[in-house]
Amino acid sequence: MKVTRAALPFLPLCQRLLPGRLAGLSLALLKATALEIAILAGHLLLYPSGITQERRSPLPQLPAPENGAAQLPTQAKPPVVLLHGFIDNRSVFVLLRRSLAQHGRQQIESLNYSPLTCDIRAAAELLGRHIEGICERTGSERVDVVGHSLGGLIARYYVQRLGGDSRVRTLVTLGTPHSGTRVAPLANAHPIVRQMRPGSELLEELTQPAPGCRTRFVSFWSDLDHVMDPLEAACIDHEDLMAQNVRVSGIGHLALPVHPAVATGIRQVLDTARTGEETAQRASGLTVA
Repeated sequence: MKVTRAALPFLPLCQRLLPGRLAGLSLALLKATALEIAILAGHLLLYPSGITQERRSPLPQLPAPENGAAQLPTQAKPPVVLLHGFIDNRSVFVLLRRSLAQHGRQQIESLNYSPLTCDIRAAAELLGRHIEGICERTGSERVDVVGHSLGGLIARYYVQRLGGDSRVRTLVTLGTPHSGTRVAPLANAHPIVRQMRPGSELLEELTQPAPGCRTRFVSFWSDLDHVMDPLEAACIDHEDLMAQNVRVSGIGHLALPVHPAVATGIRQVLDTARTGEETAQRASGLTVA
């Protein structure tokens, strides 16, 4: 396949980036690695466009009823808030945002938090203020949130520890280290990386009871995610949360907010309301070949 041939020149680089994991090199891993490199290159080009906060677009106006007829109430979809990962910005969501907009989401906003942020708790407080502003501006009582990597952890902290379950209807996380990741030990110099390590004080807070939490959680995790160590770190395991874990096969960490198949899965999650019991019982997976 063309993807495989294109990846072969990058094999030495891949072996340096992913030592040990390429010992039993498979076609799927090779393809996923090639895709990760291509996405990284494209994202570096788009990165400057997402450095500044986005402009708030005016709310869409509903058409006036004809002949004075009363307009029937419609079930409006809640706003969607997109939250990027570590050392990233809102440009990572260009394709996902377009997909959501093309399928009826009229209110989509991204939040940039500073790359100098050193505490997930502070970022969660900023997210809370941002969501309150969205609700006030749109008249919506609740929002949906999609968080990639660290962004999902920030949103989860807001929901569980800062009362955000009153505002967040559904939280979708993409490759988020819910139980911590051990990858890249040298990155421990950064305080936020230390907070994402297994057993950190912050992650211990998230294991505490959360009775009555009203937010529905859906975690997309990949079996080829080189940022998660172990891979299952991106799954949510908490007895008090309405949580569903969706396994994605065939792509890596950077592809999760970009791949069209994942975007379709996210749209289905946001457009489908389920009870906590149904969510807990539903096992699902997504194969990207």
